[in-house]
Order: sequence, then C-alpha cells, then structure tokens
Amino acid sequence: MMDCEIADDGEVYIEDADIIAETTLDDEDLPDCSDEDDEYDEQADFDAGVFALACSPTNPLLVATGGGDDRGFLWKIGQGDWGAELGGHKDTVTSIAFSSDGQFVASGGFDSVVNVWDASGNFKCKLEVPVPDEKMKKKAPPTGGFEWVSWHPTDHVVLAGSNDFSFFGKTNDFSAGMWGLNTGAFTELSGHRGSITCGDFTPDGKTICTGSSDLTLRIWSSETGDPIYVVGGHPYHNKGLTCLAITSDSRCALTGSEDGSVKIVNIKTGKVVGTLSPGHSDAVKCIGLSRSPSFFPCAATGGKDERLVIWDLERSSPRSICNLESEVTCLTWIGTSRYVAAGCADGDIVIWDALSGDKVKTFRGHSECIESLSVSCNQDFLVSGSASASGDATDSHGTARVFEIAGYR
Repeated sequence: MMDCEIADDGEVYIEDADIIAETTLDDEDLPDCSDEDDEYDEQADFDAGVFALACSPTNPLLVATGGGDDRGFLWKIGQGDWGAELGGHKDTVTSIAFSSDGQFVASGGFDSVVNVWDASGNFKCKLEVPVPDEKMKKKAPPTGGFEWVSWHPTDHVVLAGSNDFSFFGKTNDFSAGMWGLNTGAFTELSGHRGSITCGDFTPDGKTICTGSSDLTLRIWSSETGDPIYVVGGHPYHNKGLTCLAITSDSRCALTGSEDGSVKIVNIKTGKVVGTLSPGHSDAVKCIGLSRSPSFFPCAATGGKDERLVIWDLERSSPRSICNLESEVTCLTWIGTSRYVAAGCADGDIVIWDALSGDKVKTFRGHSECIESLSVSCNQDFLVSGSASASGDATDSHGTARVFEIAGYR
C-alpha cells in the first residue's frame, strides 16, 4: 500500500515516491505497469498528448489510448509485458472506443480515417469515406477529420462525426459516417452546417443523435440514415452544441452548449421539453447520466466556469453545485454508484458524492489538462489521459495514469 499525504478536506497528494512505475514509450514499447495488489498509481509517458482513452467493457484490465503522436495503444493494467500498438493513422488520434461486446476497438483521427482492431491488437480494417472516382478524390479530397467515434449498442456498426469535413466535393456540408463491419456498407448522415461535436446511438439502437456547432441537434434513423428531426431555434441553444447524453430508455437527449445551457429533447417527437437551470455561467464541456437504480434520476455536467453541477432530473434543477479550481474538461460516473469523477484543466481529478454534494477525494499527479477519463468494467480502476505540456500535439509528453477506486463502487 502506498503512503499518501491526506489533507483535512480529503484530497490525496501523490508524491514521486508513490509512483509504482513510469516508462517512456518509443515505437516498440508500451506502458509498463506494476503488479502491486493493494493500490495503483501507475503512469505511462507518451510521445505527445493522450487525447482519447477507453476501458474495455468486458476485460477489467484492458485499456486503449490514442494521442497526438498519430498512434494508439492497447495495454493491460498491471501487465507491462503485454501490449500492442494501434498504428495506421497519419494525424492525431482524437477518439477511441470499444464495441459493446469488447471484441473490437475503433480509433478516429484527424486524418479522416477510422481504424478497427480486435481486442488482441490485430488490425481488421480501415474505414474511409468512399469517393466516387479518383478524379473527384484529387479535385476535392476530404478535409478535416473525426471528432468522435461510437459503436452501435448491439451490432458491429461504427459511427463517427466530422469536425471540418466536405464529402464528395460538397461545400458547407458536414456529415457523420456510419459503417457496418459485417456488410461493409457506408451510410452518410448529411445536413449539418458546422462541426459535428458530439453524437451517439440511442441505447435501443434504433436512432442516432448528433450535435453540431451549427446550433442544432439532428435525429436520424440508424437503419436507413434518413433524417427524422432537426432541433434548433427558440427555445433551443443559441450557441453551438458541445456534448450530449441519452437516457437509458432512449426517449430523451440532454445537450450542453457553448451558451452555458443544458436542454432536454424528446427524441420521439423532436421537441425541447425542458431546460436545466440555473447552472453554468459559461460553456458546458461535458455531460453524463447516472446509471444508479437506487436513487433519483440524476445527471452531471462540467463547465468552463469551473463548476461541476449535479442535477435532479425530476425537478430540472441543481441538487448541488460543486466549485472547483479550474475548468472541468471531462467526467464519468463510476459504474452505478453515486460517485462522479471529474477531470480538470489543471490536471486534478476530483471525485464527488452526488447524494451529499461533497468532494470526497482529489487525485493529483498529472501536470496538464485531463483530456479523457474511463472506468474499468469491474470499477476497480479509473484511467486518465492528459495533454502534452505545451498543449501542442507534436510537442512534449502526455501521460496516462491508473488510480484505484474500488472504494467508490
């Protein structure tokens, strides 16, 4: 068990001596992890910022990371002798996700490509936007890249959204793409007029929601790719969308915006049915829904205003407003528990009790902005990824860390 200095407010200050293992990666190396049984604080250095990470939904030790060095990695917590490089990208890996059955992992990059591997790190396929002919490709090649990737909840279908993309030479037309691994079919979801900043399948798999900097939420059929609703204008957001979350019954989408508001949209009707207020005074950066069956419907949002807000969805009002010391950049609920982990721009990771509104622990060790958080499927570990020291994807090192969180299940 490592020794930590614990302050009166419950914050944990991690000293250099607390780090079990630290390894610098080159082209052939992967994160080296300790096999200590009691408590973890593992760190792995990467050639650039770690911008995306995901824990496997079926293997509690398996983690995928992607970053500014144009590479991804598969590695196992506590098993430094196992790992695989996920190569093939020519630009920053912006997003990474496991399929719901844990068989595959997909990574999206600024190179306009989604690559897919199996859970052992064997390359399966490259998913690209089809271009009618080489002449068209040379005349108007795809620009920009993918902001995020997501998997269908029950099928091997990948969804990805673009940040500055023109398909087939069309201008001012930003699209999401959907690929079927089994069929090879590609479906374009075309219509947004700005970067597609967020998106996902509904839990029942029947519908897709995408949010954009064009101030709209679009709702699509996942079977055909046909548009169903466009949500925008009054009383919706008046600045671009930044994040979304979909309720477990597939009925509502919660969306956050640069305008600081959080809206509730009925997916079945395309109507705005609520606003969570009062809450943030600046851009909402992240949102997550509680999966706990034991207490009230609850959501959490983090903002540029240095606040984490816990929302009572039955009343559409804050249950508690948690003030931090820097911008909240990402968050995740810890399984079905009442605890929320929030990553901050100053490198802190703070755990809050959603019922009491109390801060129960702060993990320190990162020196730069937390870009991504993920919880292992057995809820023993919290994995975090941070930016490079300068914020430049080509400069310095980012880190991935593993913290033990079994006490917060």
